[in-house]
Amino acid sequence: MLNNVRVAAIAVDTQPGRVAENLEKISAWTGKAASAGAQLVLFQELSLSGFIPNHPTQNHDAWLREALLFGRKTAERLDGRAVHQLSRIAAEHDVLVSAGLLEDAGNVLHNTQVLVDRTGLLGHWRKMHVPMYETPFYNGGGAPDVVETPLGRIGANICFDVLIPESTRLLAVKNVEIVLFPFASDPPPVTPQGWAEWAGTALRSRCAENGVYGVACNYVGAVTCASVSQFFPGGGMAVDPRGRIFGDWTAPTGEPGMMVVDLSAELLRQARAEPEYLYRFRRPELYGSLASTR
Repeated sequence: MLNNVRVAAIAVDTQPGRVAENLEKISAWTGKAASAGAQLVLFQELSLSGFIPNHPTQNHDAWLREALLFGRKTAERLDGRAVHQLSRIAAEHDVLVSAGLLEDAGNVLHNTQVLVDRTGLLGHWRKMHVPMYETPFYNGGGAPDVVETPLGRIGANICFDVLIPESTRLLAVKNVEIVLFPFASDPPPVTPQGWAEWAGTALRSRCAENGVYGVACNYVGAVTCASVSQFFPGGGMAVDPRGRIFGDWTAPTGEPGMMVVDLSAELLRQARAEPEYLYRFRRPELYGSLASTR
């Protein structure tokens, strides 16, 4: 990992299916992050494609058919125009950019977070654990990879994945250093503080368990699709390898915002040298039963 890595976590109010408009917002905020010295810019879950709301109150069957067709029509391929445009944004501002999209993987769709630089796609992560309301739209992805970059070894867990301890451990066994945690969640009370209270315990645990940096941001604003709307409060936090929060969100509820933090390689080394570095005490030879299908 580079001695110091400056990361910007950004919540931007993007809309489902409006990829061109969403990219304009992502570009503008990436410029702000670059002006603040950021080298890596994280946008929230499904930030590029827009989040399809999934709490209908009308006829469920009619809604589901309309929303599924919308998702199929608007999904983006990893080698498609949207990801190429995202790479051009990264090149223009000389940063790495991570954003979320509804991925057209051929016969299925995935909820996917990508990482790009000026050369193109560096890596991608597909949401592994899909919660109940999202199962009509996305298939769960496979075990995540870690991407070697000039800034450090980077991985991602998407929203609900963070609540499952194995998600981050899959990255840790590949020596991840920086984990990106993009969210789209609206726990009550629907405020950035409410989101932080809901997500914070899991985020702090995942970072402490594995001795990694974690940077998180949450979807913001109202989204509408297939006559259904949903509101996200925004929010974000940064957690160090000891599980301590060192970056807080300041934007008001429902408004786009940015958090900029510095990640220190020296602090990472210190945390991994301490007697309490939990990852060192793994005993994988004891854990075979955890993989049982029973």
